[in-house]
Amino acid sequence: MSQRSGADTKLTELAFAAGRGESAALEEFIRTTQRDVIRVICHLSGPQDAEDLAQETFLRAIGALHRFEGRSSARTWLISIARRVVVDARRHALARPRLASQDVQAVFEATCVAPGMGLETRASVLDLLSGLSPERREALVLTQVLGFSYAEAADVTGVPIGTVRSRVSRARADLEAVTPSNDVAAG
Repeated sequence: MSQRSGADTKLTELAFAAGRGESAALEEFIRTTQRDVIRVICHLSGPQDAEDLAQETFLRAIGALHRFEGRSSARTWLISIARRVVVDARRHALARPRLASQDVQAVFEATCVAPGMGLETRASVLDLLSGLSPERREALVLTQVLGFSYAEAADVTGVPIGTVRSRVSRARADLEAVTPSNDVAAG
């Protein structure tokens, strides 16, 4: 019997014992598989959410251990759960509501109108933004205030990248049209 096959057999035995309620077996099962689960998740989705997704994987696995039948090794079973967790997380991220213009305005007010900014300046900035169409305001705030790339802003708003570029350009032109020039006239 190969080393991997022996380890898988032991892990499967731990899974059965954990499914029967043996807490020491559950602890060892988690400790033994945690590194593999995180590695698979990192490979599938990147390291940024690996810890959270691994935790979700183990929560699902613990809830299902009593139903584990051993048709595959416990390692294979657990990695398939991890894969489904990653897929579900992606689906959830895609299904989340997009950032609406009103939300962008609230984010701008909360993050970009600095506490030290005078009330008059704050009112001027917010007035300028409120004069923009909702689409242009959203594109401008996403890219120029929140620092999203044009591609990220396109993903958020659900429009092509060229549309975001156009909206930002037009928003800038709109703002330039209503703000006094800071240029000093040459004499």
